[in-house]
Amino acid sequence: MANFIPYDRGQGLLLPPDLRDWVPEDDLAHFVIEAVERVSISVFKVNHLGTGKAQYHPRMMLALLIYCYANGIFSSRRIERATHRDVAVRFIAADRHPDHDTIAAFRRENGQAFTESFTQVLLLAGELGLFKLGMVSIDGTKIDASASKIKSVRYDRIQVLRARLETDIAALVAKAEAADLAGDAPETLPEEIARRERLKAKLDAAERLEAEARSAAEADWPAYEDKKRIREARGGAGRKPKPPDDAPPPERQTNLVDPDSRLMRKSKHHEYRQAYNAQAVVDADGSQLVLMTTVGQTPSEQPTFRDVVDALCRDVGQPDTILADAGYAIGETVTALQDQGIEMLVAVSGTQGRRPDDFRPPGPEPAKPRAVLGPWRRRMLETLQTEDAKAKYRRRKCTVEPVFGIIKSVLGFTRFHLRGLENVKLEWLIVTLDYNAKRLCNMKRVKALA
Repeated sequence: MANFIPYDRGQGLLLPPDLRDWVPEDDLAHFVIEAVERVSISVFKVNHLGTGKAQYHPRMMLALLIYCYANGIFSSRRIERATHRDVAVRFIAADRHPDHDTIAAFRRENGQAFTESFTQVLLLAGELGLFKLGMVSIDGTKIDASASKIKSVRYDRIQVLRARLETDIAALVAKAEAADLAGDAPETLPEEIARRERLKAKLDAAERLEAEARSAAEADWPAYEDKKRIREARGGAGRKPKPPDDAPPPERQTNLVDPDSRLMRKSKHHEYRQAYNAQAVVDADGSQLVLMTTVGQTPSEQPTFRDVVDALCRDVGQPDTILADAGYAIGETVTALQDQGIEMLVAVSGTQGRRPDDFRPPGPEPAKPRAVLGPWRRRMLETLQTEDAKAKYRRRKCTVEPVFGIIKSVLGFTRFHLRGLENVKLEWLIVTLDYNAKRLCNMKRVKALA
């Protein structure tokens, strides 16, 4: 006769349970709680007046969001369900169950708290002897926006649609007024007017494109004046410089759902998609921790290169060496960072040779690399030919690329859930914070076993 362990789902608890017994001692939940307890309460948005209902403790909410993101739970509704279903989440939330609106509001309003938590995790890594700033790798990856590319509209098309909607709305209003006078106004007519008004409001994207074009023209105007003065000093010789255009080109596109996102593709072999360029600076000396993050609105990493390095030097410290691919090949930035005392190893060509251990079938014949022009590019190419530089640069792909792979494949973060550049930057910070927490927790566990 089979021997089974008896069970009774109706069995009541004889003693009050200890929530700490619900999860193992080496679980990520304990690590997250330890890191969050270091965050100052002053960085949270708290109702100091004490009016209204009592609010959930911000440290509990912060730990809840970090742990859920680290386990691939990104939606506020799914986080709410997890507070009922997931044992570790119930432990983090102390068996409380904040609703999805509360969770979403906390995430939206407490960006500074996540920034502080990011710093505290890095400080904790330093205290544990698991991190020491030296060599870093920087790269970017395209992550889908919370918007479809079919919602992207060209500037010239927006103008046509706005004019058409204005005509339709005027005709519908006249029809409604005529129906009112006749005393037989249909009920659906005001609803149709409201619907078209909403569509027209969405097409205000044209005004955003025009504002961006004016801002870009203002920024380019000093360079235009310099070119004009140089030409006048030469007696009018050479091509006449073209003044910057303060109107967007007809083919310029914007997305009606998330105007800050852009049409991008990962490479020439991939189709275009509505996305952001998420970037990360990763420790290349062993820990593979993410040290700094940013999000760009262009496929190229060049516009954000100097800003992210300056933020790294200010908030974490100045690295000894920076490894970057050809997307970061900006002469002014590279030279300035070298003058700052940072060793720069930046690829000056987009083509790379195959590794000796790469046994994949050969692809199409690579394009012939362009001639390396410019003094700084020639110096960088000479530097990259040395054995020491080659050994260092090999670390780039095996440090930063696996981080993106883990975030997308293990954490399951393949698209943003928030919209708008600032919200997306916050979400990317949370995701990389969760990666760091999981990475440190595993490193701490391995160190304890050694």
